[in-house]
Amino acid sequence: MSGKNSPEGEEGAGRMKSESWGQSNAVGEVRRGQVILAAYLIVTLELTFLFMQFGVMPYLAKNLGLDSVGFGYLQTIFGVLQLVGGPVFGRFADQFGNRAALTLSCASASAFFLLLSISTSIPILFLSRLPSVFMHGLPGAQKVITDLTAPSERAAALGRLGLCFGVGIIIGSALGGVISTKFGVFVPMYLGLVGSLINTIISIVWIPSPAKPKSEQRKTENSSVFSVREILRVMKFPGVMEIFLVKVLSGLPIVHTWHWLRSMMPAGPAPTTRERTGTSMDGWLAQSLFLIMFSIISIEFFGLEAVESGYLMSYFGVLQMVVQGLVIGKLTSLCTEQTLLKLSIFIFAGVGLGMALMKTIWHYCIIVVPLVFAFNVQGTITDSILTKAVPSSDTGTMLGICASVQPLTRTVGPTLGVILYKHYGVSSFGYLQLIVNLGLFVYLLKSKNPLRETKSH
Repeated sequence: MSGKNSPEGEEGAGRMKSESWGQSNAVGEVRRGQVILAAYLIVTLELTFLFMQFGVMPYLAKNLGLDSVGFGYLQTIFGVLQLVGGPVFGRFADQFGNRAALTLSCASASAFFLLLSISTSIPILFLSRLPSVFMHGLPGAQKVITDLTAPSERAAALGRLGLCFGVGIIIGSALGGVISTKFGVFVPMYLGLVGSLINTIISIVWIPSPAKPKSEQRKTENSSVFSVREILRVMKFPGVMEIFLVKVLSGLPIVHTWHWLRSMMPAGPAPTTRERTGTSMDGWLAQSLFLIMFSIISIEFFGLEAVESGYLMSYFGVLQMVVQGLVIGKLTSLCTEQTLLKLSIFIFAGVGLGMALMKTIWHYCIIVVPLVFAFNVQGTITDSILTKAVPSSDTGTMLGICASVQPLTRTVGPTLGVILYKHYGVSSFGYLQLIVNLGLFVYLLKSKNPLRETKSH
């Protein structure tokens, strides 16, 4: 009998196969970690450059002769484009893969900064908004992470994107002011252009092509990227609409407060600190909108100077990083996602009461701790639950729909916010937050959600 057919030969062959399989798995894990790190890097760079230009945009608009009403139109266009582009971008990611989607987002950001860098007239400034329809780097990175992580690890991995956000807001906000003051308002745009081109290269080199089974790819390739029917189909999966409505409604009163505050900003001959820190944010991230809103509150109601307001922004950025980078991962290993969602909604309700009663800056600094916690837990957990509720071939569309939540709420925010303020005063925003989230909390307690509860191990 030959050696290869002997028991010893079979055992040796099996051992070699096992060792080869283990090495392949190890290489796969290393590669997976590298791809996820590349996605984190892309988001960090994108947010840093975006926050750099956020502080410069009001100056640029004023220099071109755009008044506050025109600036509002500019922001509205940005929000509408983000609203329309989110689900379409998600469908594009499902059909063409993560590499193509992130490359599209980074290339769109490059076009965005290129047009801003040559904005010598108001028409070009408005034209610069158009590429933002596909600027969805965060949902693109979430799609990468969703595809490469197990369901039990997803919430913690998505939560770490908060570290990227914190770094972006702290470094971007600081650099934008310093660079524009020393070198001119267009230099942050040039840096954003270069950085976006670098992101495009990173996406092409490090983000893999689609790795899903061909059967799943064919499911999404049978219809157009712009198919409204396919986008709406995703919302019909069991439990999806319920969680999506919780995601929308729980933060809606905060959005009302933001738009009321923005409507109270008087127009002036030159941009104020309030305008430098409190505009150009519509339609990007719910968390960033929250941070900017509180920056405005600190100036409008507490009379803080620019330096003090900057300290508060840094304080919020650090809280954001701690909660998303450290706290959420621990909590997901101890509690189910449904439990964490209920906890965040309950805390939202308590924050609403605190907002209605706050009088001093110290009250304000205390309230912001649970608010940051609730915002980030709710956002991360709902994204995680919703991506698990749909087939893997539809996760991009689901994340794109989630990215459209804030632009959706901002379409009704201004009108409702003004009505509340005129009839019931500033405290009504806090009471509305309390009532809405108490109602959602009771609903979640009584509902029998069909979505499976998971926690990390």
